[in-house]
Amino acid sequence: MMQPTTQPTVPGATREALPGTAPQTAPETVPETGPGALPETAQETAPGIVAGYDGSAQSRAAVEWAAAEAGRRGAELTVFRAWPWLGLNDPEAEESLDPAHSAELAELESLAVDLTSRHPSLVVFTRTGAGDPADALVAVAEHYDLVVLGSHGPGGLSGMLAGSVALAVAARAGRPVVLVREGTAPTPAGAPEVVVGLAGEESAAAVDFALEGAGRLGGRVRAVHGWDMVPLWSAVPGWVPPITDTEVQDTALREELSRVTAGLAAAHPDVELTVETALGGAGRAVLEAADSAALVVVGRPGHHLGPVAHAAVKHCLAPVAIVPHGA
Repeated sequence: MMQPTTQPTVPGATREALPGTAPQTAPETVPETGPGALPETAQETAPGIVAGYDGSAQSRAAVEWAAAEAGRRGAELTVFRAWPWLGLNDPEAEESLDPAHSAELAELESLAVDLTSRHPSLVVFTRTGAGDPADALVAVAEHYDLVVLGSHGPGGLSGMLAGSVALAVAARAGRPVVLVREGTAPTPAGAPEVVVGLAGEESAAAVDFALEGAGRLGGRVRAVHGWDMVPLWSAVPGWVPPITDTEVQDTALREELSRVTAGLAAAHPDVELTVETALGGAGRAVLEAADSAALVVVGRPGHHLGPVAHAAVKHCLAPVAIVPHGA
């Protein structure tokens, strides 16, 4: 069973590091009472952002992005490390019996201290857990607003949290998951753009996430919808689409999607939202728009990643946020 703990880092691990809050001692290290459950003394630290870390370059990039996002949100950051097994360790022991485990714990604390030294107003906690990493992260995610994990490109080597584990968490977590690549995507000129895949009313959570993110970045949102003239499900001999004029169909789609997003746009009056439609498929539309994006957002129906999400994670240089419908 997973036995996570919550530990404040020093310096910068108390609430007095946050402007405008009363000084308060951070929670002590306490074993969890069940899978993914926060100890009572740590409940006040959530909601916030949790970033998975496994020592890889991809996970370090994820932690760095999470720290910047926590700063934009005025939120606390938890850096979480999971081990597939306990080995020689007693989860309630003050010191580890495994030298490798002790070294990894020291590395985790060093990372957190480094973050607080470079972000003096940021409150950083560390947590650890033993068990299946994907299960551990999915359980822990329930106590936070956002999960941030490393990602890698085609053919790239990855750490544990940048490969199948990251995809599994993105597919199962009840909270939005942002996957971050190692390295920096090209910074386009002008205001930052957040690109969101738009499928209809079911994309409301993803669009709202994109609007909030663009507001924090001081940017704009491009909601893109790609469509096909002949859907795969209707590939029947002799079948023809009811509207064969692509311009007419494209205009109708854009008007309907603008209507669907009008309420969300009104809730974020300071953020510009444009709706774009393109013939050629949803994945292609998102990838073409993502060339200049600071963040790419796609929705997630159910507990699986659809083809658009997979395409975005595989090809986009910008961080990709997977937002479950209704989150």
